[in-house]
Amino acid sequence: MNHNTPLSPRPLHHLADGGRRVLTTAQLRAHGVSAAETTEQCRPGGPWQQLLPGVVLLHPGPPTSEERLHAVLMYTARERTVSVPVQPGADAPPAPPYGEAMITGLAALTLHGFSSAPPLPSLDTFDVLVPRLRRLRSTGCARIVRTPDLPTPVRITVPRALDSVRAGSAPVPVAPVPRALADAVAGLRDADTVRLLLTEAVRGGHCEPAAVVRELTQARLLNRPHVVGAVDSLLAEGRAMAESRLYRMVRDHGLPDPVWNVDLRLPGGPHLGGLDAYWPEHAVALELDTRAPRPGGRPADDAQWSEYARKREHLERLGITVVHISPRGLRDAMEQQAAVVRTALMASADRDPAAYVVVLPR
Repeated sequence: MNHNTPLSPRPLHHLADGGRRVLTTAQLRAHGVSAAETTEQCRPGGPWQQLLPGVVLLHPGPPTSEERLHAVLMYTARERTVSVPVQPGADAPPAPPYGEAMITGLAALTLHGFSSAPPLPSLDTFDVLVPRLRRLRSTGCARIVRTPDLPTPVRITVPRALDSVRAGSAPVPVAPVPRALADAVAGLRDADTVRLLLTEAVRGGHCEPAAVVRELTQARLLNRPHVVGAVDSLLAEGRAMAESRLYRMVRDHGLPDPVWNVDLRLPGGPHLGGLDAYWPEHAVALELDTRAPRPGGRPADDAQWSEYARKREHLERLGITVVHISPRGLRDAMEQQAAVVRTALMASADRDPAAYVVVLPR
């Protein structure tokens, strides 16, 4: 038996009738389709078309957005695809490994459910995040974005509302929201669009402002005036959302009502600092930790950290317990945060009386 004899392929139409209608040339070879046959099938007016280098669409007519998404990912991974012969009668090959590549930018935000991101069919190109040392070039509907530090992708199936989806469609690896936002903002010049995207990230519960600002800082985008303005709106939105959750935590978990948004002072003495909530009879203070890197660099950020630490130390020397709660903690573990506050309030009976302080509206 001659082991070099190629497998007899099934009729080529069975490939297009399978669950996947986008294959690499390596996968076609695994089905016994030679390079010459692929070229013939992709001739002008033929039944197939080359969508990207090394990636073939197995039907005529325009591709769906889902097919374009899988195509750009196949394009980034095509030289890594192992060509394993497929036995005659076997179904189409399983979804190809995409390596470390993932969809990012505006397409990723649309897949994450952003209403302010454009619909997939309106995007001429899809951004694909790959390791920095990959030797790829942008072409067709694939725009290559390189990074030395790849995030962990989220796997999302294209919703029917975004595109026509065939049964059994494979999920797409997508960059997490903060990274996708940074890559989207890098290509945008319209201040209103940037502001809408950043605001929706927080208002829609996709992520916390600090995570977004961290990615924008790493991408060196905070020197652009329209981005700085959008970040100010983002942080204000994040602060408002965190305050709303804090009110709900006190109400829903049966905590005693504090005085809200106050300043503390020593009688006739210095200002001790502002607080989001204070229980005078328990001498327990609560502060939302909404720190985030701000435009202007690290010194301001370090100064803010120092101010938080100074305030906490001063109040605790006066016998006041300070509880710090993060917006993320309120969002993801409100019951646990309420338990921390309740424990601090209950422990006040076992402490020495705190120093007398003046409570003023902030």
